[in-house]
Amino acid sequence: MMMRHIVPGVCLALLASPATQASTLGVRVVGADGRPAKDVVVTLRLTGKTGPAARAQQDSAQVVQRNTQFQPFISVVPVGTNVSFPNQDPFKHHVYSFSPAKRFELKLFAKDQARSVLFDRPGVIAIGCNIHDNMVAYIYVTDTLWTGRTDANGQVSFGDVPAQAVELSVWHPNLAAPANVVTKQISLGAANRVETVPVKFRPAALRNTGGY
Repeated sequence: MMMRHIVPGVCLALLASPATQASTLGVRVVGADGRPAKDVVVTLRLTGKTGPAARAQQDSAQVVQRNTQFQPFISVVPVGTNVSFPNQDPFKHHVYSFSPAKRFELKLFAKDQARSVLFDRPGVIAIGCNIHDNMVAYIYVTDTLWTGRTDANGQVSFGDVPAQAVELSVWHPNLAAPANVVTKQISLGAANRVETVPVKFRPAALRNTGGY
């Protein structure tokens, strides 16, 4: 979604101070059948503390309308990112969202035209097309540097994580969990580790993302 595209597995890393013991935390998300779950958003937060804020990239992000779909289906952007919605279909689209974190409406625009929206509050924004009901996408707007999206192997990695208690949360629009979020508390030491998070998906996941 960037005027350079956001790709699966992108994460925004935090550099800890030299005096702080830190480690690398890998997170692996798997479905109920043990298969890796891609395009799941993973977030770390320091327990009881406010973590460092995410910073918007210099380049804006984009969600392309192509083949009557939004691409990518799930994007992760920092607060303050300007997202463009270019239309590459040979017909018009009408993009909108009623999500509390960002309500907007981009009225009819045609092939090779684009509209943009500034995402200035954290939250999950569900996006649709007022003409094509099958078109759905999500923008996860984050206010913390420790946010990433799992790759095809269901993995994402965070470097230089302080050795202390953190809350790990995973989100996907088709997770079978309250608010589509699964959270767990973990305590990190100085050693590197990989945390596996098993989740369950609703059947709609098979339709929306080719598996998850």
